Amino acid sequence: MNDKEVWVDRFPGLSRLEEPIKKLLLSQSRIISAPGGHTVFGPGNSPENMLFLLDGTVRVQQVSETGHEIVLYRIHAGESCVLTTACLLAFDDYSAEGIAETDVRAAAVPRGVFDDLVAQSKSFRDFVFAAFSKRITDLFLMIDEVAFQRMDVRLAHKLIELSGGKDVVVTTHQKLSVELGTAREVISRQLQEFQRRGWIAQSRGSVSLLDKVRLEQLADHHS
Repeated sequence: MNDKEVWVDRFPGLSRLEEPIKKLLLSQSRIISAPGGHTVFGPGNSPENMLFLLDGTVRVQQVSETGHEIVLYRIHAGESCVLTTACLLAFDDYSAEGIAETDVRAAAVPRGVFDDLVAQSKSFRDFVFAAFSKRITDLFLMIDEVAFQRMDVRLAHKLIELSGGKDVVVTTHQKLSVELGTAREVISRQLQEFQRRGWIAQSRGSVSLLDKVRLEQLADHHS
């Protein structure tokens, strides 16, 4: 079986669609791929397709006029890109950029097919808006974090999250500042404080987690 025949079944919401709609999606879509590091979309572009990610991860980030960056969310395999959905619904250009963090493959459904299905299929419309509402909720949580939560708590939580159970996080002060939407200097100061307490050790391009228990205790304040 090739990708054309099976990709809708990777998305729980799509696999439950009526057969004629699934067949339409499959017949009208194409599989696209991009290497890690590639900019999948960016500000000023208008989406021509709705994207359903099959493999890999795409980082969606906002860049201000001053060059300040913040990671809004990540799209993982089995998810659709809700920023693309929003732009398609509003006939708007992208306001953020999507960067392939790994090699990625996606199913691209043309704008015309998306418009027709949203108008005609309740089940497809339900799929689109369920994904939409979940991501909006996630973004509100992120806004709450950036606006109201302590940076030491957020940084401890991010280090634990990025470690994936390992003792070393391969990252830089700049990358952490983008993840958390703050200045690199703020991250550097906080990491120095963690190092002074003996919780981490820093080397070029990585952070070693020496006292995960203390970091996890601090990260537990992250709601």
